Amino acid sequence: MRRTLLKLPLLALAISALPLSPMAADADRKDIVIGTTVGDFADMVTESVKPFLEARGYRVKLVEFTDYVMPNLALAEGALDVNCFQHRPYLETFSRDRGLDLTPVTQVPTGPMGLYSGKLDSLERVNKGSTVAIPNDPTNQARALLMLEDLGWIKLKAGIDPLRASEFDVAENPKGIRLVPLEAAQLPRSRQDVDFSVINGNYAASSGIPFAEGLFLERSYDFINWVVVRSEDRDQPFVQDLIDAYNADGFKDYAIRRFEGYKYPESWNR
Repeated sequence: MRRTLLKLPLLALAISALPLSPMAADADRKDIVIGTTVGDFADMVTESVKPFLEARGYRVKLVEFTDYVMPNLALAEGALDVNCFQHRPYLETFSRDRGLDLTPVTQVPTGPMGLYSGKLDSLERVNKGSTVAIPNDPTNQARALLMLEDLGWIKLKAGIDPLRASEFDVAENPKGIRLVPLEAAQLPRSRQDVDFSVINGNYAASSGIPFAEGLFLERSYDFINWVVVRSEDRDQPFVQDLIDAYNADGFKDYAIRRFEGYKYPESWNR
């Protein structure tokens, strides 16, 4: 299986270069193109989902992305048949803003977002002027702010939609921290430049940062990730096979061994 890595500056070119699926409505399709972000979700495909689907007669191609924009655009354009990288609040916000018709079909194990040390190595060392890097995309920034509120470092304005909160919705900042929004993929590398960094679980995992090193991990279950397809394909046989692949006993056993500390799908009875 060829693994293709796509970078954000090539966004427009990549969409035009990837072939549109000629079998979008073909119940007999045997080729599936899956898009994920680099790291854990790609590994799930390579190590478990792909072999499962191949045993059912499919040919599987994995396309890896380094951002949170391209995978949905590529799926909507037909360059992908499925993607796996996002939680439902992000999908709903992105689809609404871009006018896309995409449907989540099954949850996947998801690494928790966490607050990790940078120049400072403990929560007790936070002080006025301490810098905290957070994701700059809207839903993951809201997710980070909710986590910081849960930690007690900030308080958000009353009455706002917490899933759409931004740095401008911080009502109280008793620790006097300075928020530093960055692209999510850059957060692991930001640790040397800031006092603390809030890092998405998949980027922590792909950077070799153990969740056990997190000074504080999110508690919300709203942000578990999903396998997503075009809505028009929801009832296609290949979609049910994908759901089966991500819920097979073999996948569950593999994921629990391979991705310790992750949040597992609510439907799993462990």
